[in-house]
Amino acid sequence: MKKTFKIKGLDCANCALELERAIKKIKGINDVTISFMAEKLVINCDENGADEIIKNVKKVIKKEEPDVEIKEI
Repeated sequence: MKKTFKIKGLDCANCALELERAIKKIKGINDVTISFMAEKLVINCDENGADEIIKNVKKVIKKEEPDVEIKEI
């Protein structure tokens, strides 16, 4: 299952890379890409438990980058 989000408040491309690494560790995540310039987060995750996986993604983002906001598009 592929989900796309608008991600606002990232300071740099390195921050995006660090977030990608943290999100990839979440169980059920198959792939993740963050485009710093396009302010876009795309995750590919298992359909089973997708809601829980997305909650975990949001938790990781708030922990790593508290000022970042994400919104599904």
